[in-house]
Amino acid sequence: MLTAAAFVLALGLLIAVHEYGHYRMALACRVKVLRFSIGFGKPLFLWRGRRSATEFVLCAFPLGGYVKMLDQREGPVLEQERHLAFNLQPLRCRVAIVAAGPAANLLLAIFLYACVNWIGMQYPAAILASPEVGSVAARAGLMGGEKVERAGFDGDEAHDIRSFEDLHWLLTQSALEKRDLRLQVTGGSRGDSTDILLKVSEIDVSEVDAELFHKIGIIGPFTRPVMGAIMPGAAAERGGLREGDVVRQIGAIAVVDGQQLRRLIRSSAVGGEPAVALWKISRNGAELNLIVRPEPEKVAGLWVGKIGAYVGTVPDMVVIRYGALEGSWRGVVRSWEVSSMTLRMMGKMLLGEASLKNLSGPMTIADYAGKSASMGVTQYLLFLALISVSLGVLNLMPLPVLDGGHLMYYLWEGVTGKPVSDAWLEHLQRAGVAVLLLMMSIAIYNDINRLFG
Repeated sequence: MLTAAAFVLALGLLIAVHEYGHYRMALACRVKVLRFSIGFGKPLFLWRGRRSATEFVLCAFPLGGYVKMLDQREGPVLEQERHLAFNLQPLRCRVAIVAAGPAANLLLAIFLYACVNWIGMQYPAAILASPEVGSVAARAGLMGGEKVERAGFDGDEAHDIRSFEDLHWLLTQSALEKRDLRLQVTGGSRGDSTDILLKVSEIDVSEVDAELFHKIGIIGPFTRPVMGAIMPGAAAERGGLREGDVVRQIGAIAVVDGQQLRRLIRSSAVGGEPAVALWKISRNGAELNLIVRPEPEKVAGLWVGKIGAYVGTVPDMVVIRYGALEGSWRGVVRSWEVSSMTLRMMGKMLLGEASLKNLSGPMTIADYAGKSASMGVTQYLLFLALISVSLGVLNLMPLPVLDGGHLMYYLWEGVTGKPVSDAWLEHLQRAGVAVLLLMMSIAIYNDINRLFG
């Protein structure tokens, strides 16, 4: 129920803002707006103001919307209203009206990111868990427990890293741009401040997913290797483990953090055979040795070890909040970063350098809407901002059925002094519909694989 409500609210808000951008700019350019519709199909609600020529409509099928303006191409226009027709407006007005929809979505994203900055959020601190063996982070010499103070692309100015979220975002950009990342870290086994070069450019990036961060070796923030709640009769209880035990070593391997501990447990049942190991733990100041035998279980076709206990603690958290001006500026910066990253990803998919699996459809969006709403207001606002940026950028793509396609027509008109011919318009519209349907089909196929595969 929450997922459906969060999805409908998000979709309705973002579509309404997009269409409102078209609507307000049309009125500013003195164009008559006949209908402002949220959704398609049968009208559920219709309202018209006493002094307004516009019908405001809410329709049954909410995946879209439109603003219908007076236009000679769609029907006869009275002589006394010719100056109000969209198609008879100067080129600059038509460009402004079409561009106002995507611009409204981008402005909404800036506002939403700014709101999150003003409200403040708790984020995991930028303290690193132990990297996976053979990963970029492991080859760079990271051990786990280091705190990232500053980071930046190799050769560029470094910036303060206030949370693990900041670092995660920078890693994503670094992978997409195939640029190495330089970290300034403190703590861990190193003590003093140390510069670390992550050679992210060596990774072959096709998808921005969990596998990418496994290759980098920085998956999540540091957590202590502490045993949480233990299931009665499970392998952890049979081995003598108790809630609150701190795991120091398994066999000959020193345990640094909760992520490494979970990885060691999962890898203890290779081939379906349980691996018995000596665990060294700390309990109430005393050092104990226990024999623990994880139970093998097949997950997604692979054997993994399980002990029937919650492993690890909540990471150290930091509250990040900004003032009015800095929060607003950071909203602008984040919107620009997300927009440019989205465009780069689209370009990579077009060139075959990134997988089409990165396309997401309505089911994935609905799933994320529900999950973000369940995590609180600020997480839901971040989700709305991300989708608003994506909607704005997508609509600027030069496909004939989208706003970007119309802007492409106007660019041709501005350069040649002549509008695109009706015959070409018809051909381009058909091609645009075909491409859009193909993209939607791929996105829905990806949704089904992600959620049910």
